[in-house]
Amino acid sequence: MDKKIKRSVATLLAHIIKVDNRDVEKEIPLFCSLMGQNFECNKEEAAEFLKQAMHEEYNIDEHVEIINKALKDDKLSKMHILEQLNHIIYSDTITEVDYKIFDAIKKKLFPEIV
Repeated sequence: MDKKIKRSVATLLAHIIKVDNRDVEKEIPLFCSLMGQNFECNKEEAAEFLKQAMHEEYNIDEHVEIINKALKDDKLSKMHILEQLNHIIYSDTITEVDYKIFDAIKKKLFPEIV
């Protein structure tokens, strides 16, 4: 998978970790596992994506748009991304903000469902 889409997916997943001020070291195993399952990302590459996302500024909407363009009509892959985002959310304390973020991303990935 193209590095650009991997980075965008990693940024979406890392966004929940960042917003919730979670312990990055604690989240690395799950993050790496999720990135490796469907995005052919090895542990070192995934950990680097996570650490970069934690320290850089980014625009979530831009990353969702990259994913939309790359996956076009591949609804199954988009659903997998939402599933993984949900997995990150419920791996720790769930907040209302988490699901507002999830819902906003879902609406952007599947505007026809809104």
